[in-house]
Amino acid sequence: MHWWENDPAYRAVVRAFVDGDPLDQAGGPLDVRAVVAGIRPEAKDGFLLEEVPWDRFPDGIRVRENLERLRSGEPAAVHGALGMLIGMCANDMRAAVAPAVPFLIRVGASSEAGHAEALAVAAEGARMRHQGVCTRADMLRFRGDGEWSFEVTGYLQNWSVQASRYAIAADTDLLLPLLDDPEVTVRIASAYVLAAASGRAQDILTAFHARLLAEHDPAVCAGLVLAIAELARAHRESQTTAWIQACWSDPARPPEVRVSAALGWMCLTDEPIPDELRTMLDDLTTDETVQLMAPLPWMRAVENGRSSGLHRCLRAMLHPDTPDTEVGCDDPWS
Repeated sequence: MHWWENDPAYRAVVRAFVDGDPLDQAGGPLDVRAVVAGIRPEAKDGFLLEEVPWDRFPDGIRVRENLERLRSGEPAAVHGALGMLIGMCANDMRAAVAPAVPFLIRVGASSEAGHAEALAVAAEGARMRHQGVCTRADMLRFRGDGEWSFEVTGYLQNWSVQASRYAIAADTDLLLPLLDDPEVTVRIASAYVLAAASGRAQDILTAFHARLLAEHDPAVCAGLVLAIAELARAHRESQTTAWIQACWSDPARPPEVRVSAALGWMCLTDEPIPDELRTMLDDLTTDETVQLMAPLPWMRAVENGRSSGLHRCLRAMLHPDTPDTEVGCDDPWS
């Protein structure tokens, strides 16, 4: 038994979502989407954590405590708090993290230390536990609106992801300026967050393209291309497919941009992979390109101890009949 199984919130979640019908909770006090939507703008801006019912969700009290630590400004406290929150996402307990997303965005939009990491937590809260698969069908697919999946606590993970994506869309205007931040890590993190937004897709795509035209850092350029593909897939923005095909087939583009565009194109379409694309990837997937793209969150999500994220993606997409023995499902409620 995990220690958090003694949490009254955990027991309430099991009764409601495991023993009962999850749809009976829609719009009610255990619907984290409704909770996040109900946070007043003044509470977000004023960091009024007491207005959020943290105790409704397993480990929610610890989330509030760590948000308070973020406000301390102490580097060690900030680092520890963000580590705890990202750990909850990694441990598949996003329901309590979702109400923290508006506050994390405001930390990320500040000039304080650790703001790129705060954006990273917000972004991971908006992606499912098994988002890190690297097949053409799943790498850039948000599954919060599809088949049901449950967190380790029994909470409906789809709702947690949807709540975080709604929160990101609501704060798009706070996030867009971060695409021009002086720090490379912030520009990459803000693109990763904005790619998960549930709305404002055209505004965000326009900003991504504008930043790509002005961007000089190769890793940021590669990340922007993946962000464009991910957002376009989520919102069925068909014009992006043609743009991204032109991107990977253009020899004037830098290698990392063409490789990212190739990944995006393979995720946006189920067309057979042309020989031209395979040849391009053979030529441009050098050690330098792999190393350059390794810090991107899309790559980190699928890397493992034996293979880089890029190599795993290409193996899964170009050779789908080759089994990846490290991909599995540990969802106890499936």
